[in-house]
Amino acid sequence: MLTEQEFSKAAGDAIESLYRKLAAASDEYEFDVDMNAGALSIEFEEPRERFVVSPNSPVRQIWVSAHVKSYKLGWNGAAFVLDDGRTLEQLIADAIRVRIPEFTL
Repeated sequence: MLTEQEFSKAAGDAIESLYRKLAAASDEYEFDVDMNAGALSIEFEEPRERFVVSPNSPVRQIWVSAHVKSYKLGWNGAAFVLDDGRTLEQLIADAIRVRIPEFTL
């Protein structure tokens, strides 16, 4: 298991990397992306919806809220992944494609 410091760095790097990619993509697609206190939010207008990506230090996971569902990603030694093997970026891309089918990250 990661130490708190290792988790903080790994989660921060993963969320920051995702933020940079989404910020670049938001120019082409219709959503807004924001970082605040280490948490990332993705907001859509019509219909209004928000996804949130945030680190959860006590359990060493990244939690994602999207489409009224909660996802918990654990560290596999190289990336934060779901039990089904999808990475954080894959999960977010899949969630955005529900709203924007042509979306690519």
